[in-house]
Amino acid sequence: MAQNSRAGRRAVPEHQPMSTTNHPVLPMRRLGSNGPEVSAIGLGCMGLSHGYGTPVGRQEGIALIRAAVDRGVTFFDTAEIYGPFTNEELVGEALRPVRDRVVIATKFGFAIDPATRERLGLDSRPGHIREVCDASLKRLGIETIDLFYQHRVDPSVPIEDVAGAVKELVAAGKVRHFGLSEPGAATVRRAHAVQPVAALQNEYSLWTRGPEANGILAVCEELGIGFVPYSPLGRGFLTGALGKDAKFKENDFRKNLPRFTPEAMAKNQALVDLLRRIAGEKGATPAQIALAWLLAQRPWIVPIPGTTKLSRLEENLGAASLGLAAGELAEIGHAAAEVPVEGERYTAQLEATTGR
Repeated sequence: MAQNSRAGRRAVPEHQPMSTTNHPVLPMRRLGSNGPEVSAIGLGCMGLSHGYGTPVGRQEGIALIRAAVDRGVTFFDTAEIYGPFTNEELVGEALRPVRDRVVIATKFGFAIDPATRERLGLDSRPGHIREVCDASLKRLGIETIDLFYQHRVDPSVPIEDVAGAVKELVAAGKVRHFGLSEPGAATVRRAHAVQPVAALQNEYSLWTRGPEANGILAVCEELGIGFVPYSPLGRGFLTGALGKDAKFKENDFRKNLPRFTPEAMAKNQALVDLLRRIAGEKGATPAQIALAWLLAQRPWIVPIPGTTKLSRLEENLGAASLGLAAGELAEIGHAAAEVPVEGERYTAQLEATTGR
């Protein structure tokens, strides 16, 4: 999921009120033919607890999530692996007062040592899926998970068995919708034949355009599946807030990604420069242009940018009301395609877990 730079983070007041201030109304979108209706932009909550350095304080995280609700966000994304476990607890506590107004997505698919909380590998065995579901429900403090994604395809478990396990959870009332993250198109078809897939969550942005070429957007179109781009702002890079001299903390996972070496960021600055130029012409920001471009690709695309700052949250949500003409969209897409992106999005080890 995308994460804006945390430098100069503006604290969100504790106990942020919900639905008491006037903000622009966020448009709604449906995830595919039979998925949930959600705000056109959701909130990726991972970075509040995991992945990008020191987690925010609990009350600060709760306040930011509630500020998002106050501004019309109804779609919130978490996973058991974020923390692990602590992000689900945070999201659950923050959203408890408005549970009937929001859609909560979480994920299964990893083996986690309960004592050390170390990630041990993939595990999508049906019995484990049921265990994770029950544990996530408890941490979130809810009776039904709105959207339950397989976080990564487990090659040791047939996808039909995975879909069958989720189908049973749907029948039991513990899950409403089934999703997959970073699958290959053939896997989507096989899963969908057992239990309808409501949404796919893959990385997609102006500097990660694989879904356009690998059949993922096409299979969503064909089968009526919604698409949820994570890291729609290139893990903060497309905001323009990260220069080639950016320093990452040891526990910030971008520190080890090929695209975030100083050399790669210097070369990739050309893409940010492009966004800055167009943003200047539109009276917008680079982040808003990047998100507006994504929203315009399909009516069933719902990006989930993440942030820890109220100012960035408001900036991101502003993209929903930023109109881009067909000519502008074409210019952005073509110009971005002409900028060679330096560095792979993941290490080889991480990349091997995607597209299965």
